[in-house]
Amino acid sequence: MDLGGSKRKLGVVVTCCVTTIAFAGCGYTTDRAAQFRTENASAKPIRTIAVPIFQSREFRRDIELQVTEALKKRIEAETPFKLANQNLADTVLTGEVLEVRQGTIGRDFVKVRPRETAATLIVSWQWKDLRTGEILVDRPRFVHTVDYIRPVGEDFYHAMQRASNEMAERIVEQMLDDNW
Repeated sequence: MDLGGSKRKLGVVVTCCVTTIAFAGCGYTTDRAAQFRTENASAKPIRTIAVPIFQSREFRRDIELQVTEALKKRIEAETPFKLANQNLADTVLTGEVLEVRQGTIGRDFVKVRPRETAATLIVSWQWKDLRTGEILVDRPRFVHTVDYIRPVGEDFYHAMQRASNEMAERIVEQMLDDNW
C-alpha cells in the first residue's frame, strides 16, 4: 500500500477545491448587464434607449455626428440596452456639443510651429426615462481632452474622432449602476 501516492492525490484534490472556491467568490463577472441599472425608480425595466443626434453650438462640421455615432456604437457593444426610435424607447439620451477647443502644448522652436496640440470636447448630456419623466443621469458640462502630434501626421479631424470615441466611453461609464 502506497500512502505517499494517496497523500499526493489528496493534496491535488484539496488544491483544486480551494482554487475553485477562491475564484468563485472573487466577485468578477463577465455579464455587463449586471453592472448597469436596468430599472427606473418605479422598478420598471429599462430595455431600450433612443440616442438622437446631439445638438451643437459649434460651427465645426460633423462634430455632433461623430459624438452621436460613437455613443451609439458604444451603447450597443457594452450595455444591455437596445437602440430604438424615440417614440418606441423606454429612455432617451440627449446631448449637445457645447464647445470644441484647440490649444498648443509644445512648440518646435526652430520652425516656430506647434509640435503637440490638445483638442478639448465639451458636451452636456442627459439620460431620461420617457415613461415616467425621471432624469436618470444629468451632466450639464462634461469635458474630455486628447492630445495629438502634428509632425507625425496626426491632425484635428483624427483627434476629434478619438475624443468622440473616448467621450462615448466615459458617458457609458457614467451610466453604470455605481453612479446613481
